[in-house]
Amino acid sequence: MGADAERGAGSGRRGELDVLRALVVVGLVLFHSALVFSPDDDFYVKNATTTGAVTVLAGFGVVWAMPMLFLVAGLGARYSIRRRGAARFVRERVLRLGVPLVFGTVVLCPLPQWLRLRAADPGHDESYARFWGRFLTVGPDPADFPFVLRGDHFETGHLWFVVLLLAFCLLLAPLAASLTRGADRAADAVRRRPALLLLPALPLAAIDALLGMEEDYAGWNRWAYLLFFAYGFALADDERVRAPTRRAAVRVGVLGVVLFAGTAPGFVAGDDPFTAWTPSALVTRALFGAAGWCWVLAILGLLDRPARGPRPARRGRATGVLPYLAVAALPLYVLHQPVVVAFAYGVVGWSAPAGLKYAVIVAASSATIVVLYEYGVRRWAATRWLFGMRPAPDAAEARPEPGPPPSPSR
Repeated sequence: MGADAERGAGSGRRGELDVLRALVVVGLVLFHSALVFSPDDDFYVKNATTTGAVTVLAGFGVVWAMPMLFLVAGLGARYSIRRRGAARFVRERVLRLGVPLVFGTVVLCPLPQWLRLRAADPGHDESYARFWGRFLTVGPDPADFPFVLRGDHFETGHLWFVVLLLAFCLLLAPLAASLTRGADRAADAVRRRPALLLLPALPLAAIDALLGMEEDYAGWNRWAYLLFFAYGFALADDERVRAPTRRAAVRVGVLGVVLFAGTAPGFVAGDDPFTAWTPSALVTRALFGAAGWCWVLAILGLLDRPARGPRPARRGRATGVLPYLAVAALPLYVLHQPVVVAFAYGVVGWSAPAGLKYAVIVAASSATIVVLYEYGVRRWAATRWLFGMRPAPDAAEARPEPGPPPSPSR
């Protein structure tokens, strides 16, 4: 097949990435529950005994999970701009991301901060209503763009992902046409020289090394995520890129493991790997950035399956757990951390093994989040709007709607 025939021959929405995104969101319950028992993270509530094993295991997640969410979000932005155009895309993103961001920040984010104060000082007796007012006492902080508000207790918490995603969408919209044209040339170059697939590892390594890694944003520098988002927008559904990615997936994955292993000395025994300017810290951050790209690229290739003829049209609504989670991804993300922190606050004081406490936090949080979504969000038009979901196809909706799901990538 010639290049002209292949040009733009994306196979449509990559359903396996929607499923992966949903699983990452579910995995965040496991991840944030584990931080309760980590000695190195300033989580809201801490168990009396901690273990460094949590830090090691968490590293295997942070190197690829949030970058993958931004990449899938970029892919979703490409589909949306194709259908709507840049102006309608901006309006849709402000609605689908901006509304849950404001609602979540005002209604949900104060709770973990309030529980942090109570956990640190058992004698702290400030009412939640009074703290809520102090939480919302903010001023401008444009230097920390896109986190442009600051207060003594204010934070966007886990909604930093939504802040960055909305900012990236607004930055992308006026450049979408130019990026699409550039992507076409880049895809042709990758088809001819597959080694170019590794090229994004260099700017990612440079961003993390020179700008520093940010612990508050899952260990990556915030602007590194912009590269993952741009790659998802430009190239993730182009068959000229997907085919060499599939072929190289295993080798790139091995390289990613080797690079990630190379960060171990810096994270374990070196200077502060997030911000120090020593040679060891710079190398550690650079290796982490490059390893993250290799992991994401390998996962993209391993999950991808080439299309074999036209897919039969789907009738009715999608069924099953994974389609359900795919539609629910953004509401579950918005809900999950306050619920985890609330259960952790109640559990850490128990006289029980850490493993049992962890299991209780995970199980109780997971069940509560699903119940809140099912009965408090999905079934009502107002709450669907507040959590960034599209209107239900009918008032008696019983299954997730088919087609591209409303989620962080949509």
